[in-house]
Amino acid sequence: MEKLNRKNLGLEKKFPIKVVQFGEGNFLRAFVDYAFQRLNKEVDFNAGIAMVQPLKDGMVNMINDQDGLYTLFMNGIKKGEKIQDIELITNIVKAINPYTEFADYLALAKEEELQFIVSNTTEAGIEFIESDTPDMQPPVSFPAKLTVLLYERFKHFNGDASKGLTIIPCELIDYNSETLKKIILQYCDLWQLGDAFKTWASDDCTYHSTLVDRIVPGYPRAEIEEYNNKLSYQDNLIVAAEPFFLWAIEGGDALKEKLPFHKTNLNVKIVDDIRPFKMIKVRILNGAHTAMVPFSLLHGNKLVMETVNGDFTGKFVNSVIGEISETLAMDKNEIIAYSEEVMDRFKNPFIKHALADIALNSISKFKVRVLPSLLGYYNANKKLPANLTFSLACLIQFYKGTWNNEVLPVKDSPEIVEAFKNAWQLGTLDLVVTKILANNEFWGEDLTKINGLSEALVLALNEIEANGVEKGFVNFNKQYENKSIII
Repeated sequence: MEKLNRKNLGLEKKFPIKVVQFGEGNFLRAFVDYAFQRLNKEVDFNAGIAMVQPLKDGMVNMINDQDGLYTLFMNGIKKGEKIQDIELITNIVKAINPYTEFADYLALAKEEELQFIVSNTTEAGIEFIESDTPDMQPPVSFPAKLTVLLYERFKHFNGDASKGLTIIPCELIDYNSETLKKIILQYCDLWQLGDAFKTWASDDCTYHSTLVDRIVPGYPRAEIEEYNNKLSYQDNLIVAAEPFFLWAIEGGDALKEKLPFHKTNLNVKIVDDIRPFKMIKVRILNGAHTAMVPFSLLHGNKLVMETVNGDFTGKFVNSVIGEISETLAMDKNEIIAYSEEVMDRFKNPFIKHALADIALNSISKFKVRVLPSLLGYYNANKKLPANLTFSLACLIQFYKGTWNNEVLPVKDSPEIVEAFKNAWQLGTLDLVVTKILANNEFWGEDLTKINGLSEALVLALNEIEANGVEKGFVNFNKQYENKSIII
């Protein structure tokens, strides 16, 4: 089979760079890049994308080796029938590693037709790191990298207001654009970049919060031969996703004019307020995902589909969603309908979504996606939710790093991994749980103050270590039902 590149496919003409994208992972490639491709095809949007690798280690070499080309497989069920759509994504102009190609990174600021910044650097990505400086090549944090890029653009175009950028972060944190803007302005002050630039960055650039919804398992490693057989070229960057697609972006008529998705059939909603979309999606779909990962891995599963189809694990996930649903002040029929749709999406037979792939940065994900439901349930009912509490216990057990003499796929910052290692070396589960719950850096608050939570987690962890996840949960739940852990 021919190698996938532009010459072999006759695609040597590239689009002008209108989008700089921070992140080169599976989700952005199956979501944002696909969305802009639809704009290119359906309304002649003529937008090329330059990818920026946010971390030292990444995929830009593989992406450049294929001239930015890759194949997206969208697999699902429609009216009882299996469907599979295949799309060759062609709008990636270049991919840059700023750690080795900093000059090329800065050169993006000078692109005449550049209009948009998009990002997905996970929940941990939008952070302020005080030690970042403007002369670092590059700074560590994503907001600092972006500030450097914006400042370069401001200088190159002499503060031209028309060269301000439309900034659309896709990280799953509340008020993602507001948070990003606040941090950029912090760097303006910290680095003394001047009032003129600060005004340009604040007023001439626009910031739009978002909600993204699509399950993207990524590279279909287990079925790669089957996928390759459907192609006439060799593709090392195949990405698999479900057909479902929702992108809600806060903005008005000006943004609709810049991004004319209303002229396509793609489900992009430019709305005044994304909060209703975000609340139900982050709490139910992302919350269930995050809650199931350590629980199901400890039980011995590898895939989301395997988890939701299992008698024990599927019932647990359903119960987790039930507890989450109780905390949402929304129309109950809408919640039920969305919950059922989520379970169907989890069961998609085409989607081999590895639990280990979802495990990245599980602590920050739990804080954003699951903890608000656990605390909301506690505050409303004056008792702990049994399933969500047990999922937190599984998370703590997971971050121990080993289970049944096997290494677990813990993927987080060195500081978080080290903090858990130190906690687990304290000896007794009482001390381990207290140390972890008291860590404000993890949770944004001291969780030892939640009456009964420490005791419940110690009970759950004792059961997990003595009896495994399934029997341990049964025993834990019996004591819950007997009201021994109700406040």
